[in-house]
This record gives sequence, structure tokens and C-alpha cells, in this order.
Amino acid sequence: MASVMGSREARRERRSIITGLLFISPWLVGFLIFTLYPVIASAYLSFTDYRVLAPPRWVGLGNYRDLFADHDYFWPSLGDTAFMFLELPLSLVLGLVLALLLDQKLRGIAVYRTILYLPSIVPAVASAMLWLFVLNPEHGLVNAGLHALHVPGPPWLASPAWAKPAMILMDLWGAGGGMVIYLAALQGVPTALYEAAALDGANAWQRLRFVTLPSISPVIFFNLIMGVIGTFQYFTQTFIMTSGGPNNSTLFYALYLYQNAFQYFRMGTACAMAWILFLLTMVATLIVFKTSARWVYYEGEAR
Repeated sequence: MASVMGSREARRERRSIITGLLFISPWLVGFLIFTLYPVIASAYLSFTDYRVLAPPRWVGLGNYRDLFADHDYFWPSLGDTAFMFLELPLSLVLGLVLALLLDQKLRGIAVYRTILYLPSIVPAVASAMLWLFVLNPEHGLVNAGLHALHVPGPPWLASPAWAKPAMILMDLWGAGGGMVIYLAALQGVPTALYEAAALDGANAWQRLRFVTLPSISPVIFFNLIMGVIGTFQYFTQTFIMTSGGPNNSTLFYALYLYQNAFQYFRMGTACAMAWILFLLTMVATLIVFKTSARWVYYEGEAR
């Protein structure tokens, strides 16, 4: 009797497993075809000379050696990308400042929140086209405003010295995305903490430093991680606005990877660049995670 019951239980368990696999099979097939296979294929192709129209030819570490010896494009593209990390603290601080200003119980505050959030949901291509007009050296809105103040406007995207700052200025316009996340975190800070700090004589700055910032530090950490990853993958704006110019001053790493893959058809080189990008992003992310124990506070965590 016990053996019969055991066999029935085993069959029922097998049916449950099969049913579960059938339900997740669409996702599983998609993962195998569109994620796992491309990852494995790109790892293999990074060790080959693959020009799309001919079969891949094994070159070992040749692609990586050529990239590390490329002082004309590869290393400058890394330098241009590293420059864009100047934007990261600016966007983090700007998003937080806007959130603090909008975390008020004032009449019509929802309108201001909406206005400041809207730029972050404008599609990247549309935003790039808009800023091409705004930053036009001769007829753009920015230089027109500067001329009205009798200040000479810079050439912006037409100048190697001003092109990357212009990109940073454009990206800060969309700081509302981070602002909304900060705002949600600020509204989750217990009011009892502020009341206790006020009773202890803490002023506004001390409440911000010792109550607000530690309480929302996990959100700051999240925005920092997403910012690091996004900066390494900086592509759309420069692809639409400058195509890497002028004089390759905005030839960011992701754009150079794209050019190798789809303009020069050096797929092997592009795959090698993709894996280098993955390793750089992983190392940077791990460094941020490693340092987070010193400044990220989780409620209920023992110190």
C-alpha cells in the first residue's frame, strides 16, 4: 500500500514539474535563443577574425592585442567615456536637490513634479534632435539667451572642447528620472526620526546629514550603480548628434564598438570590445558594491 502511494506521489510530482516547465517554456526558449546563445557566440567570435561575409577565422588573442595597441581610437574612446563620469555626481546631486525641493506639502506641487519629470520620459532620439536645435551655435536657444546677456556663446557641439560638456548639459536636463526615485525614498523616511532629531536640537542641515541621507542611502546606491552602467553604455545621444565628432571628441566606447560591428564589419573586434566593456562595468560595479558597506544604511541592520 505504501509503495502504491509513493508511486502515485512520484507521478504527481513529475506531472507538476512537467507542467511548470511547459508554462515557462516560452521564456526558457527565448532566453536560450536570444540571451545565452548570443553571449556564448560573442565570446567565441571575440577570438576570431569575423567579417560577416566570410566564415570566422581563429586568431586567439589577436583582437585584444590589436585593441590594446590602438592608441588612435580605442584608448581615446575609453578616455572620452571616462570624461562622462563627471556627469554622474552632478546628476546624483541635482536629482536629490530637486527631490528635496519638491518634497513639500504645498499647493500645486504635483504640477511642478510633473514638469520636472517630463524631460526624463522624452525618447532619447527625440531629445537628441531637440538639443541639436537648442545647442546650435548660431540660432540655438542657449546661445540666444547668452547673447541677450551680452555673453558670447560657445560653439558647443561644433567644438572638440565643448562637445562633451554639451552632452553633459543635455543629460542633466533629464535628471527628473532620478528625482522621482529620490522623492519616493524621501516620502518613506519615518517622520518620527525627524521629530527625535528636532527634540535633540538638530538644525535643518544636521537633519539632512544624519537622518535623511542615511535613510535614503540605498536609493542613492541604486542610482549610482545605474549611473555607472549607463555611462559605460553611453551611445544614443552621440550617435544621433555628432557621430563621434568633431575630431572624434565624442567617440565614446559604445559608439566605437558599434562602428566596428556595423560600419567596418569587424565583428570579431566588436565582440572583443563588448567583453572588455562587460569586464570594465563589472569591476566598477564591484568596487561600488565593496565600498557601499561604509555608507549605505539598511533599516534594522546591525552596525
